[in-house]
Amino acid sequence: MSLDIHTAVQTALVLTVLIFFISIWAGATNIRKARTLKFFRMRRDRMVRGWRQLFLSFGMVFAAVFLRSYAEPVAYHFFPPTATLTLTPTPSNTPTITLTPTITLTPTITNTPSETNTPTVTPTPHVPLAVESEFESIVTPNPDAVFSPLEFAQDIDESYQLVDPNTVFQNPVEHLYARFSYDKMVEGVQWTALWYRGTELVHYETQPWDGAVGGFGYSDWEAEASEWQPGEYEVQIFVGLEWKVSGWFTVEGDAPTPQPSPSPTRTVTPKPSNTPKSTPTPTHTYTPRPTYPPTNTPTSTITRWPTPTKTLTPTPPPTKTKLPSPTP
Repeated sequence: MSLDIHTAVQTALVLTVLIFFISIWAGATNIRKARTLKFFRMRRDRMVRGWRQLFLSFGMVFAAVFLRSYAEPVAYHFFPPTATLTLTPTPSNTPTITLTPTITLTPTITNTPSETNTPTVTPTPHVPLAVESEFESIVTPNPDAVFSPLEFAQDIDESYQLVDPNTVFQNPVEHLYARFSYDKMVEGVQWTALWYRGTELVHYETQPWDGAVGGFGYSDWEAEASEWQPGEYEVQIFVGLEWKVSGWFTVEGDAPTPQPSPSPTRTVTPKPSNTPKSTPTPTHTYTPRPTYPPTNTPTSTITRWPTPTKTLTPTPPPTKTKLPSPTP
C-alpha cells in the first residue's frame, strides 16, 4: 500500500505532538527528581537532562506548526502530483447507443417524424463569448495540464484542505469552495471557472494563472444567501479554451428571503427652472374695443338755426289819476 504525501504529513504531525507531550512529561519528572538527589554531580546531570527534554518539547511545537502549514505545499513543490489522476471522460459526439429500427416504413410515406430515436449527445463544455472577451493572457496553454475531480465545501484552511467536504448542502449557503489538485500548469496562462445552476451561468472567474506548476487550488463563489436557489450546480474548469474537468453539487431547501432594504430618505426635488413663479393677482386692464375703419360716407353738415331772441319792451307804469274830491 503506497503512502501519499498528505497521509505522510498527517502522520508526522501526530508523532510530533506525541513527542511534545512525552518530552514535557519526562523533563518535568527529571527536574523534580533532581531536587531530591544528595550528590551534586548526579543532581546536575539529572537537571541538565530534564531541561534538554523541555527544550526538545519546545522544538516539537515549531515542528508541528511547520508540518501543519508548510510541509505539504513544500513537498508538492519538489514532488508534484503525477498525471495518474482519474479524470472525467470527455463526452464523445458518437452516440453510444445505436437503435435498430424494428419497423420499416414504406417509401410512400415522406413525412419527417417530429421526434426521432437518435440519442441526444451532450455537447462539450465551452467558454461563452462574453467571458472569452475578458481574456488577458497570451501565454499558450500546456495541453498536458491535468486537474483532479472537484471537491466542494463551505470552508477551507490555509493549506487548501477542505473542512467537511460534501456534495449536498442545505440552505442558507453563502460561500462555497471548489478545490482541485493540478499538475503541469504554466504561469500566466488564462484559466477560467464557470458556475452553472442548471443551464444558467450564475458566476464565473477568469484570470492569468499565478500559482505553481503543481499542487492544490480552488475556485469559490460568495454571494447573498438569497441567491443560492435550490437545484443542481455544475462547476467547469478551463485552461485557455480547453475544458479540463467538471464537478457537481446540490443545494437543498428554500433560499432565505432577502432582507428588505431601508426605505430611502425622501428628498425634495427642486422644481425645474421653467416653472413660472407665483405672480400677484393680475389687475383688470380695460381693453378698448376694436375700432373699425371709417366708412366712405360723406359727412353731412348740420346747420343750426339761430335761436330767436326775445325782446322785452318795457311797459311804462300806469299814471296815477287823482280822484276828484267829493262835492258837498
